[in-house]
Amino acid sequence: MAEKIQPTGVADTSDAASLLRFENVRVTFDGDDEKPALNGVSFNVRRGETRILLGAAGSGKTVLLKTAMGLECATGGRVFLFDEDVTHKSERELFDIRAKVGMLFQESALFDSMTVAQNVAYPLLNQKAVSMPRDKMEPAVRSSLRFVELEGQMGKYPSELSGGMRRRVAIARAVVTNPPLLLYDSPTAGLDPITAHTIMALIVKERDKDNTTALVVTHRYQDGNLVANFRYNPNSGHLDPVGPDGTKTIFMVMKEGKLVFEGSQTELEANRDPYVMKFVKQPQSEAA
Repeated sequence: MAEKIQPTGVADTSDAASLLRFENVRVTFDGDDEKPALNGVSFNVRRGETRILLGAAGSGKTVLLKTAMGLECATGGRVFLFDEDVTHKSERELFDIRAKVGMLFQESALFDSMTVAQNVAYPLLNQKAVSMPRDKMEPAVRSSLRFVELEGQMGKYPSELSGGMRRRVAIARAVVTNPPLLLYDSPTAGLDPITAHTIMALIVKERDKDNTTALVVTHRYQDGNLVANFRYNPNSGHLDPVGPDGTKTIFMVMKEGKLVFEGSQTELEANRDPYVMKFVKQPQSEAA
């Protein structure tokens, strides 16, 4: 098994507030304790960090995100959101704390019967903790769609959009409430390289514009490379390269429900475990 190491090559966030913490979390389905979806997973996401989560299909990446949101129940250990133990909270008790988390689901998960604008407005209308006046909602939706460069598509339905555009609408929905924590489940899956780059550039832009904390599940090493090595320049509107420690990016690797690596990009690339090495590619030049 790969050695799990603690991040040392990234900016120190040890004094920052904890936004998401797993303590020896275990998740099993249908009473199958022999094959847990998560098996003793522990980590701590602090404010200002970006986490890149890699791993083979079925390794537990999506289950980890769903457990963080309370969409899957931990059968062991504890889950904390914003330093509050949410492990055994009811659906009703989770409503308010979930309002502080933005989630991009696999394949976007937009409502087919709603327009783009209605999809983006959904969290504003249905999360009681948001408490935004009605007259402020349309400007917020417009601003969020402007951020992903889709303000002109407000009246269209998801079926009228390309896969990349639907993914951008889903990002607009995830960020419309200005949540301090964002969870992205495979944001570039199924997209061509150019569109995938556009999506990751938006994630970097959101991180740097609003100082959000993010956990990104991806199968593409180049996604993590872009997040770790580029920052958004508000003056030019482009991404600029930064030094190796210029962003608070930590890489994690899952294997069969276990977290087997946690560290900086430099540590990830130096790791000689055969499984971990499968997810490391020599980063190509990223056109920003």
